[in-house]
Amino acid sequence: MARRTLIAGNWKMNLTVAEAQPLVAALKARTAAMAGVDVAVCPPFTSLAAVVAATAGTPIQVGAQNVHWEQAGAFTGEVSAAMLREVGVTCVIIGHSERRQYFGETDATVNARLRAALGSGLMPIVCIGETLRQRDAGETEAVVRGQVAEGLAGLTPEQLGRSVIAYEPVWAIGTGRTATPEQAQEVHRFLRGLLRDAFGGVAEEVRILYGGSMKPGNAASLLAQADIDGGLIGGASLKAEDFLGIIAGA
Repeated sequence: MARRTLIAGNWKMNLTVAEAQPLVAALKARTAAMAGVDVAVCPPFTSLAAVVAATAGTPIQVGAQNVHWEQAGAFTGEVSAAMLREVGVTCVIIGHSERRQYFGETDATVNARLRAALGSGLMPIVCIGETLRQRDAGETEAVVRGQVAEGLAGLTPEQLGRSVIAYEPVWAIGTGRTATPEQAQEVHRFLRGLLRDAFGGVAEEVRILYGGSMKPGNAASLLAQADIDGGLIGGASLKAEDFLGIIAGA
């Protein structure tokens, strides 16, 4: 079945509210170019409410970059799904490689956050992927298999159908090495097979995004692959023309 392409921009720890305004304005001016493609931007927590307000009435969705698994409590520095829903957020990134690398994220906490997001009606974008060391050691399939098994443990097929997966080849981000469209497709195909084995036919409906430095110059060739259904975009999402160029590639 045809899966609708999703291009999601992860702003990471960039752009104040004031800095976000011209970027959002430039994207809003080109919403006609987004026809047939789902588009989301994921600002820092401090900009969420302002970006939700600025994109109201447009096809641009707004997502957060993390969510806690509890609804409330003594969890300093965390934000709950209910808090995100209150400001108008519709999706959330979970388990990004930087959260795993720098902040102790594990497959178990990914699973807990994923359940919280689904329970509150947020669309989770669950990130998986191997490091350079793991890639060079030939461990790609084992790493991806483990992250799927533990990170998605206990989900029903219906819940998986409301989720998005993002494959991040960490080895191809900021290392000087790049993944070819064929290399990316190879892992996407393997990943969809894992989902099919675990959840059945709903795997054909699940969007699997590519998160390995997608840019305007390589977007079309990556998105032409059978199992690549969009992109989770980092640095290129901070410049309107680059982000729009990737959307055009879709």
